[in-house]
Amino acid sequence: MKPVSERGEDWFTKLYAARYPDIVRYGMRRLPDADSAAELAQDVFVVVWRRRGEVPERALPWLYAVARHVVANRWRSRRGGPSLLTLAEADHVPARIVEPDAVAPVLDLHRALRRLPEFDQEILRLVGWEDLSVADAAVALGCTRSAAAVRLHRARRRLRSALTTPAPARGVRPASTHV
Repeated sequence: MKPVSERGEDWFTKLYAARYPDIVRYGMRRLPDADSAAELAQDVFVVVWRRRGEVPERALPWLYAVARHVVANRWRSRRGGPSLLTLAEADHVPARIVEPDAVAPVLDLHRALRRLPEFDQEILRLVGWEDLSVADAAVALGCTRSAAAVRLHRARRRLRSALTTPAPARGVRPASTHV
């Protein structure tokens, strides 16, 4: 980390230009609309400016951690619970896939992901959607690399199980399984 004196407007502008789209995409996958995602990114970069002396050289995992905290703080302040996108909405089937045989596995995956606890979904999102390494996902989650690796292993195991287990009837919610 560099001293705050070396992290002025030029440093901030470069970081903002490089990483703003990543944070907006992160928000688009978790929040109900583009305006909310853009607002999230703005809030994250306010924190970046205030805490610029703490931002590591590899800033993206740290930015994702800040984004997670900003979203969590919004949920707590609303007390009505999160207005997150469902996985099906957040990562919809691309329009270019038109063959039914190509769509079915994607839909099966989405259904299986929705059946997992949020705890598992987040590690899978960080590694799968945000393309973070296990070490970077650990930074974003605020845990050790070993803990993130275990979480990812268990989440993948539960996802495989969810893919092979028929979906429960409507209205029946599977039990949360944190191991």
